[in-house]
Amino acid sequence: VQLQASGGGSVQAGGSLRLSCAASGRTFSSTMSWFRQAPGKEREFVGASRWNGGSAYNSYYAASVRGRSTISRDNAKTTVYLQMSSLKPEDTAVYYCAATSKRPVVSALSNDGMYDHFGQGTLVTVSS
Repeated sequence: VQLQASGGGSVQAGGSLRLSCAASGRTFSSTMSWFRQAPGKEREFVGASRWNGGSAYNSYYAASVRGRSTISRDNAKTTVYLQMSSLKPEDTAVYYCAATSKRPVVSALSNDGMYDHFGQGTLVTVSS
């Protein structure tokens, strides 16, 4: 699976962005997630879209973005989106998408070791 992230850019605080991550290759991934890494900091979990094994995809968010972000997938379930609003300077980071064929337990979604594939990242810069 190859992951291609896009949609990053520069935005003023309070603004919005939508990031996209398109999967190619063996395209179905049970779990597709977003991580970010700010300068000088470790990579951190942002949110996940996790297939529940049935007909639904559930979304999970880090506390730092919950209420300001929405994760969704396209109808083919091969592209995952991260819509972020009310952006803050502390949201400045390189955003990476990640995918796995597994369905980690919810508490493990934030563990980047659970993922088989990471994309190349897209930079989001939020100015005050």
